[in-house]
Amino acid sequence: MALTYGTDEWEQAYQELVKERQAASSPPYIMGTPEWVDQYEKAVQNDAAYKEAAKDWEGSVVIKVLAKPEVGLDKDLYIFMDLWHGDCRSMRIVPPEAGEAGDFVITGEYERWKSVIKKELDTVKGMMQGKLKLKGDLPTIVRAVKAATRLVELSAETNPRFPDELSAEEVESLRELLKTAGEKFGI
Repeated sequence: MALTYGTDEWEQAYQELVKERQAASSPPYIMGTPEWVDQYEKAVQNDAAYKEAAKDWEGSVVIKVLAKPEVGLDKDLYIFMDLWHGDCRSMRIVPPEAGEAGDFVITGEYERWKSVIKKELDTVKGMMQGKLKLKGDLPTIVRAVKAATRLVELSAETNPRFPDELSAEEVESLRELLKTAGEKFGI
């Protein structure tokens, strides 16, 4: 039975998983893994430009990556960013019900998110063009375009490895990680 998201037990176990995975490997991490999300979280937390650009921002933002089994993503992946007045209070892979409850949920195919991280697709333009779907108030996001741009720049600076560029063995390893994490954390 999965741990309950939002409890101290869940958070402690999640942090242990991140530490174990970071101890067992080194950057560049694979996009969408707990260790990559942790690296991205720290980049946002330590960035003065983001803090200034997002000083008026209030609300959580969720990146929802739609499932793509051929690259190891058997289920939709929800990356929840708890953002408040320039601070990134946390960034976690969360269960679907927690992800869907975010203030702003941006949904896209895996390839779209890869394009965003590689800075080939502007997030706001992607939403306006229908390449990414937004649940939430678009004008609010547009007003925070500098903060959104900086978030994308920081994701690019993590220089992740992308699941579609992995070997077949690495894809199976990613699939197993997400399956195991899914069973333990409900993600």
